[in-house]
Amino acid sequence: MKNIILAFCLLISVSISAQNASTVASPDNNLVINVMVEDGIPAYTVAYKGKTMLENSPLGLTTNEGDFSSGMSLVESTTGKVSKEYVQDKIKQSYVSYKANILRCTFSNPDGKQISVLFQVSNNDIAFRYELPVWGERLSCVVEKESTGFRFPSHTKSYLSPMMKPMTAFARTAPSYESGYEIAAPMESNTSRYGYVFPGLFQVGDQGWVLLSETGVRSLYCASHLSRFNNGLYTVEYPHPEQNNGFGSTGAQISLPGVTPWRTITVGETLKPIVETTISWDVVEPLYKPSQPYQYGRGTWSWIIWQDNSMNYEDQVKYIDLAAALNFEYILVDAWWDTRIGYDRMEELIQYARLKNVDVFLWYNTNGATSDAFQTPLNKMNTSVARKEEMKWLKKAGVKGIKVDFFGGDKQETMRLYEDILSDANDYGLMVVFHGTTLPRGWERMFPNFAGSEAVVASEMLVFVQDVREKEALNATLHPFIRNSVASMEFGGVILNKFLNKSNERRLKRLTTDIFQLATGILFQSPVQFFALTPNNLTDVPEFEIDFMRKIPTTWDESLYVDGLPGVYSVIARRHGSTWYVAGVNAEKQEKKLNLSVPMLAGKTVALYNDKKDGTPYLENVKVPENGQLSITIQPNGGFVLKN
Repeated sequence: MKNIILAFCLLISVSISAQNASTVASPDNNLVINVMVEDGIPAYTVAYKGKTMLENSPLGLTTNEGDFSSGMSLVESTTGKVSKEYVQDKIKQSYVSYKANILRCTFSNPDGKQISVLFQVSNNDIAFRYELPVWGERLSCVVEKESTGFRFPSHTKSYLSPMMKPMTAFARTAPSYESGYEIAAPMESNTSRYGYVFPGLFQVGDQGWVLLSETGVRSLYCASHLSRFNNGLYTVEYPHPEQNNGFGSTGAQISLPGVTPWRTITVGETLKPIVETTISWDVVEPLYKPSQPYQYGRGTWSWIIWQDNSMNYEDQVKYIDLAAALNFEYILVDAWWDTRIGYDRMEELIQYARLKNVDVFLWYNTNGATSDAFQTPLNKMNTSVARKEEMKWLKKAGVKGIKVDFFGGDKQETMRLYEDILSDANDYGLMVVFHGTTLPRGWERMFPNFAGSEAVVASEMLVFVQDVREKEALNATLHPFIRNSVASMEFGGVILNKFLNKSNERRLKRLTTDIFQLATGILFQSPVQFFALTPNNLTDVPEFEIDFMRKIPTTWDESLYVDGLPGVYSVIARRHGSTWYVAGVNAEKQEKKLNLSVPMLAGKTVALYNDKKDGTPYLENVKVPENGQLSITIQPNGGFVLKN
């Protein structure tokens, strides 16, 4: 994790008591926010290139020290600019230059207490948060609910994933951000009782696209989500009381002065700003320094295909050998390792891996008292005493990272647990991947040893659920535009077995092509990826596929939108060093012919990985015309990759 290169902020106070409204535009003047008070309710609108993207939408908070959602007046605004440059080695872009205009609006309630809303508006992104001052002798408060809303024009279509019902699913571990998406749905149909997870994507007719999310969530606040559509509006909702078995507050306990997390709005005429946004990281800063340089990379993972029975010493040796043959950096040893391999033999296994130049991640169950998840190691990560003792052993044994599972909620106390695990792990030189988890909200930048999260219908559901197998291609066309746009997504994919089982025959047939699978290794971004390859793949798939996986990166210097429509197809370009990858997948039932603009490959001879009509993979060299325009055909449930 690198430090900020440059940061600059200037605020200018402007009295606006006479007009009771204020405006701020992006540096290019295309994105405009108007803030006003109507009938005592603070509100805002958003327009892009003169077109309305959000209509009159409410602002405000309710706290135990007062209501700041009605009876309000706008008393002052300040404007300014912020400019910073930073480098980040584990998001979609390694170097970022962020410039935004600032508007801070201060509101007063009938009791004379004030709060402010800080807006930062860059060319396609809005980030805003609430700022609470000290009120007299009050140095703390509880934020009980938020009135922040998003009112879209009536012709808007939504792409949303419902929040799971608390204390359901496997061993009562929900919610874990593992619901499917409702695609291009009329807003009136968004009636899920428990609302919808961040991020949420909206198509505002032919005017453009809007992506909603939040960032900067840590131990000082709860995470939030979108409500169901109600009276023309979505609002920010805090965790439902049923989460964590009904234990813990649903709001946020904060010290004063204090701030909320950032709400983010990304706007574009096309999906290009949605794919390329870095707003999740632009407005947050590292919380601590890395205790050591962390190396990201690829790993093997026996559990996904070979399942629980592979949690034995002999099978893990086979997967270490597989990682070595693929030049992968890691192996992930999943649940039950403590009882089926044991701590002493695990130390032997780790030493064997080191002889093969492979390092080890170990899985942990952290449910504590919040669910019925029973896999071991259990209760090693949920308390400070147990966690530090375990991490002391992990460091001594040479483990490089941990995968921690089963969190089941967004309450503030759970956010504290995430932060405590990450902070303690850094003290012991450990990277952390989360599973059965919430959306990461700026964590790649905030926590230097954070290495990815699931928070998606990931590869394990391909094994367990037929409907997910049938929708694999469809879901893959969504993630670059929604879930993976705002945070890393450890999917655990690239499955090259024809059947999703150890014998690789008869049952659980994979319905996508090999090249589709290779393409998702590029489309899905996470700094550490545990791929679903198996030892037999070294000999039962074409050698060029294995060679592709030997060289596949997991960190990127640049990521660009090329083409696509959520639920139909997606094409993304990513650069690692001087090597460009352009990858696409097709969810339709017929082949899709595309004319792609790939100027980064103009005039170059590149490798094309693609499918024949029968789904058979092939590799050939193609010359990209000097104008950078290339025609590609993607087969149904298929994919392609271009590599220079």
